[in-house]
Amino acid sequence: MDNSEVNTFLKISDHISNYLKGSLSSDDLTELFSWVEANEANKALFNSIVNEKELENLHAEFKAFDTQSALTDVKARLKSTIHHTPKLNRKWPLMAAASILLCLAVGLFTLYRHDSPPQTALNNKKQDLVPGGNKAILTLANGQQVILNGATNGKIANQGNAAVNKLADGLLAYNSSSETENAATAYNTMTTPRGGQYHLILADGTHVWLNAASSIKFPVSFTGKDRKVEITGEAYFEVAHDKTKPFIVASNGQTVQVLGTHFNINAYTDEDEVKTTLLEGSVKIQVGDKSFLLKPGEQSKLKNGAIDIVAGDTDGAVDWKNGIFHFNDASIESVMRQLSRWYDVDVKYEGKVKEREFSGEISRNVNASQILDALSFKKIHYAIEGKTIIIKP
Repeated sequence: MDNSEVNTFLKISDHISNYLKGSLSSDDLTELFSWVEANEANKALFNSIVNEKELENLHAEFKAFDTQSALTDVKARLKSTIHHTPKLNRKWPLMAAASILLCLAVGLFTLYRHDSPPQTALNNKKQDLVPGGNKAILTLANGQQVILNGATNGKIANQGNAAVNKLADGLLAYNSSSETENAATAYNTMTTPRGGQYHLILADGTHVWLNAASSIKFPVSFTGKDRKVEITGEAYFEVAHDKTKPFIVASNGQTVQVLGTHFNINAYTDEDEVKTTLLEGSVKIQVGDKSFLLKPGEQSKLKNGAIDIVAGDTDGAVDWKNGIFHFNDASIESVMRQLSRWYDVDVKYEGKVKEREFSGEISRNVNASQILDALSFKKIHYAIEGKTIIIKP
C-alpha cells in the first residue's frame, strides 16, 4: 500500500466513522459518497458497515464508545510492519465503527493465529464473484413452479384454502382462510439455489428463513393434529405457539418437535454433522427410538446416528440470517463450503493445502475476493476462474 492509498484509506475511514456518528460535514459527505459510487466493491464495503438493520443500534451505542482512541490505535497498527489481528469480541460496543480501519486493512475480516503474522499473496483479481441474494423457487401442489425473485408482489396463487402472497422481495406468506380437519392436505416446496436465501411465513404464522442450497416442504394449511415440515440444508425457525398442535421438523436423520420456540437447524448433506441450536423455548430431538431435550443455549450434534449435546454459540448459529459469515476455528474446507453455497461457485484444490483454522466474522454482502484476500493472510493462495475458486498452498 503506497502513501496515496494509505492517505485515502485513512480519510475514507474517518469519513465513515463520522458518518456513523452523525457529524460528517456536507463536503466530506459528498467525498464519501463519491468514493462509494466509484465501484461496486466500495459500495458493497460501505453497505456491509452501514447496514440499515444495524444503524439504530449503532447510533444508540456510539456515545459509549471512544472512537478517536480506536482510530488512533488502528492507525498505529497500520504504520507497523507486523500486524497481529485480535480475536473478535462481538460484545464490543459499536464494533462496526471501531473496526472500519482494521477491517479494510485485512479484507474486512478478523482472522487470527497466535504464532504468525499475516502474509501477502499474489492472487488473481481479474475476476470476482458477487454475493447471493433473495432467490427461490416455489413448487406448487400441482407441480407448477414459480421463480419468486422474478414474481411481482401480490397474490401468486391459491392453494387449497390458502392464498400465497409475495409481500416483498425475499418474503412469501401463506394466509389460510379457514381450517377443515377433513380437507385433503396440499403440499408446497420452497427451494433456494446456491446463491439464494428466502423468508417464508407459514399459514400458522411460523417464520422460516432458508439459507442457500436449502429447501422446505410444508402443508399450505395445518389441518391435522400436528404441524410437520421437512427441510434440507439450513433453516432458522421462529415457531408460532400452539399447544394443541406440536410443530415437527424432519431433517437428515432426525425430527425436532416444539410447541413454540426459536431454533436453527444445519442439515447440509456435505457437512459431517447435523447441528440443531436452540435460542429460546425447548425442543425434543428424536433419532430412531431415542429422544433428547435441548435447553436454550444448547446445541445438538448428530453424527453417524449418535447425538452429542454441547453448549452452543447461539449468535454464531444464526449470523447467516443476519447477513454475516461466522467462522469459529473453521477449517479451510468448511469455509469454502459456505462460500461455495453463497457465491454459487465450485471449489477446486491444487496441491496439498496445509490445515489451518479460521475464526471471525465478515459480511455476506461483499464480493468473494474480499473474503479470499483475508484468507491469504494465513498463507492461502487462490485464483478465480469463471465459476470456480482454485485454492492453492
